[in-house]
Amino acid sequence: MNKVSLKTRHFLSVNSVTPAEWQSLLDYAIALKAGGWNTLLKNKILAIMFEKPSLRTRVSFEVGMRQLGGQAIYLSPAEVGLGQRESVADVSRVLSRFINGIACRTFAQQNLTELAKWGSVPVINALSDAEHPCQALADFLTILEHKGKLQGLTLAYIGDGNNVANSLALACGMTGMNFTIASPAGYTLNEKYVKLARKYARASGAKITLVEDPRAAAAKADILYTDTWTSMGQEAEAKIRRQAFAGYQINEKLLSLAKKDAIIMHCLPAHHGEEVAKGILDSKNSVVFDQAENRLHAQKAVLASLLA
Repeated sequence: MNKVSLKTRHFLSVNSVTPAEWQSLLDYAIALKAGGWNTLLKNKILAIMFEKPSLRTRVSFEVGMRQLGGQAIYLSPAEVGLGQRESVADVSRVLSRFINGIACRTFAQQNLTELAKWGSVPVINALSDAEHPCQALADFLTILEHKGKLQGLTLAYIGDGNNVANSLALACGMTGMNFTIASPAGYTLNEKYVKLARKYARASGAKITLVEDPRAAAAKADILYTDTWTSMGQEAEAKIRRQAFAGYQINEKLLSLAKKDAIIMHCLPAHHGEEVAKGILDSKNSVVFDQAENRLHAQKAVLASLLA
């Protein structure tokens, strides 16, 4: 089992890797999932530094390091105070003297850029306001397992053009998967990511489409994907967002417009009765718990490639 050789030292964005490297990471994740525990990262230590609470991200990184023969140290917001108690530059330089890599879950993408700039160890984006590349890698691993391919499929994203949507759009463009996002006015995909995704799509043959009508997005889709209407840090906007996204729910009616074998995806945590109808994530079309498990295997591929 050979690790993937990446040109980058860091995994800050889907755009950190080339389309070929993205596919190689998926292939490596499949091999690591089948292979079980190993010692690829023996004597390696990962610092897991979070500004936001987490279930899947923290557990999958900690378990991933253990399954690769390494160790992980969790650093809470109060312990680090990134950019407040201590500058990002100083945090990065200090940690680089102790550990072999940093996985950071932060409110600002700029913090990741600074960690990578000032430190001497690989930095992994465990979620930022701009992107969630580890989630996208796990998602594409899940799609590959259930559909057997990526090229030519259509992923319909229903809801907020947020960090997850940004990463999915880039990954779709890279792999030749069509990406359609249905969002209300004012909540659509960031133009920077639209342009970059379409640049990749021109080479892969994919289509990147923005619409307002969720029914138009769902029609004949292979994958229906959504996320919470209100993410961490947006709690003050919750009432306004519930009104704006009221018609953007994945339910049986929307599912009926997609292909019969369409799968339903959600990066979790889910607000049942809001972005997804109650019970829809328990339906035969739902793959959300396969998706959650694959965070472990996808991240192991990233960890082994950068730290081994």
